[in-house]
Amino acid sequence: MERGCCEELLLNEIYSKERGRRVELFGIQLDEMWSFVGKKANKQWIWLALNPYNRQIIALHIGARSTKDAQKLWENIPTFFKEQVGFFSDYWRAYQSVFDPETHFAVGKDSGLTAYIERFNCTIRQRASRLVRKSLSFSKSLDNHIGAIKYFIVHYNNQCKALHL
Repeated sequence: MERGCCEELLLNEIYSKERGRRVELFGIQLDEMWSFVGKKANKQWIWLALNPYNRQIIALHIGARSTKDAQKLWENIPTFFKEQVGFFSDYWRAYQSVFDPETHFAVGKDSGLTAYIERFNCTIRQRASRLVRKSLSFSKSLDNHIGAIKYFIVHYNNQCKALHL
């Protein structure tokens, strides 16, 4: 089967009736968001992979917005997920060149298949002051920037774990 045909079958037939439950169990959501260190010209992209079943972040990479950085996100994803689930992202080309075409599906925001990761992006922007776009509390060093984001994600994952026990 062609990739387009498989994707259409998956999205239109399989998920049409039980979209929420099947995506919760089988679809890791991927996205990236921009931030900066020192000045807005020094953009740092936060690459994230979220498991919708328990709403936890399973992988993170901070860097540029390139195929090389998408590859680093892929390497950070636990092997279990790489072998067992599909991945849903936007149409950014870097995802399509790194992730396996058999398990990666580029979808639009209107599909709802990346809704949890998009919501997480809003949550992290609201709760981590250094990620607010117009803020006096921006990161001045990359190490501190990465540390603050990791700290927030660990705290967030622990909260999610408590909610889903």
